[in-house]
Amino acid sequence: GTKLNFTIDNGRIHNVSLGQGQEVVAEQALEVAAVQGHWVILQNIHLVARWLGTLEKTLEQHSLDSHDDYRVFMSAEPAPTPEAHIIPQGLLENAIKITNEPPTGMYANLHKALDLFTQDTLEMCSKEIEFKCVLFALCYFHAVVAERRKFGTQGWNRSYPFNNGDLTISINVLYNYLEANPKVPWDDLRYLFGEIMYGGHITDDWDRRLCRTYLSEYIREEMLKGEVFLAPGFLVPPSLDYKGYHEYIDENLPPESPYLYGLHPNAEIGFLTVTSDRLFRTVLELQPKESDAGGGAGVSREEKAILDEIIERLPEPFNMAEMMAKAAEKTPYVVVAYQECERMNILTQEMRRSLKELDLGLKGELTITSDMEDLANALFYDSVPESWTRYAYPSLLSLGAWYADLLLRIRELEVWTTDFVLPATVWLAGFFNPQSFLTAIMQSMARKNEWPLDKMCLSVEVTKKNREEITAPPREGSYVHGLFMEGARWDIQSGVITDARLKELTPMMPVIFIRAIPVDRMDTKNVYECPVYKTRMRGPTYVWTFNLKTKEKAAKWILAGVALLLQ
Repeated sequence: GTKLNFTIDNGRIHNVSLGQGQEVVAEQALEVAAVQGHWVILQNIHLVARWLGTLEKTLEQHSLDSHDDYRVFMSAEPAPTPEAHIIPQGLLENAIKITNEPPTGMYANLHKALDLFTQDTLEMCSKEIEFKCVLFALCYFHAVVAERRKFGTQGWNRSYPFNNGDLTISINVLYNYLEANPKVPWDDLRYLFGEIMYGGHITDDWDRRLCRTYLSEYIREEMLKGEVFLAPGFLVPPSLDYKGYHEYIDENLPPESPYLYGLHPNAEIGFLTVTSDRLFRTVLELQPKESDAGGGAGVSREEKAILDEIIERLPEPFNMAEMMAKAAEKTPYVVVAYQECERMNILTQEMRRSLKELDLGLKGELTITSDMEDLANALFYDSVPESWTRYAYPSLLSLGAWYADLLLRIRELEVWTTDFVLPATVWLAGFFNPQSFLTAIMQSMARKNEWPLDKMCLSVEVTKKNREEITAPPREGSYVHGLFMEGARWDIQSGVITDARLKELTPMMPVIFIRAIPVDRMDTKNVYECPVYKTRMRGPTYVWTFNLKTKEKAAKWILAGVALLLQ
């Protein structure tokens, strides 16, 4: 604009930032500009969805008899999902479109973060060394939190809209705090960045802990002596000028790998596997289904075979009345078993009902409904039908594996409810609600020892045995098995968390002995507070926190996203 003598100052550019009530301003600007040949910039048009139709019509009218120099520039945020596209097709087809892809990889992200500042920024603070050190570390932190998203739930439990504004405002805060204080207020700075600027986006407590840990690793007093590594082999740089920092990144940043984020290389295998699975699944869903009914309901023989097999192997529901009669007293464990069987009945009843209904539909005795069609499709694609998952537990397995897993869970419940004696070792993953079982451990020990329940917690002791070696349940508490560790592995000999082996994504944990103890006896030295989740989806499938022994700093495992999974 400046080159062609179009500027805001000389009135030949009209800059409108859209939002509530700005539509009128924009319309006036468009009218004036069309007649006089000015430029109009409309920012954030995605905020005025209802007005976009009017905008499209206005631009269509102006396309015929307006001034030759008349131009309109529009900006909008990309829609999060295909369904959320609101910009009219006419606008998109007639415009030249430029998109700004977020950079990928640490190298591009770090350069891009640094690009938000200039040489003047580096020189503006009286405590220059401290300011530059923290600024560079914050740029690295910003790049890490943005790029960590690609590792899926091992990166962040939920995805957050971190943006450049978070970084630029953090730098302003840093400047104000350094100018106002004689000494560098390290704790205050970490709190402001981690709990407010970046933490303000974060809704999950584990993610918040991760964010805090990054800052306590990157931003601390030792960085002024050049002793802080931002990643293995990548030190906080000495005091350089703006160009020097860019060159420092070029020369010293290690090649892209999960190590740059504090993660284990296995994290990459995990997320690449998920991506390729999704790709193949989509390809599978695109292929036409063969129908031997000649354009009938479009259901193949395969589905019929799967349907028959599932119905045939589905066990009878639990007899709840009989079960209650058998249980002499309602201990916490009996209540858990009872609830679990009730839930299992609801699930198997829905499965039996929907499969029989579909069977009748295939025989032509019932009209095929959309629900039946969804069920048939799920059977065809080997995925668990949605009408079942509604009553089931979270699971990422395909239908075949899910069904085998379901039968194992039922078997486990059958064994337990024959005499209500706690199994020698309990399969924690076999429950709809594992929390209820863990709470039952606390309740039964609280009753036995007459301890107050709210002053108790679980003590977790990883044994050296596997499931087969355990023959009898412990006197109090319970042995549990069927847990896997993601992000690291358990060293059975020395009894601590240690680095995972390459390509072993989720190594099995030995049997774990769980009992309740008063909170004040809890050992908090040299432990990593490890979240337990039901599946690799993490996030909402959180179950409990287990304290696991570690020789290394807990921070290492926090950054590596180490968790225990029940599946």
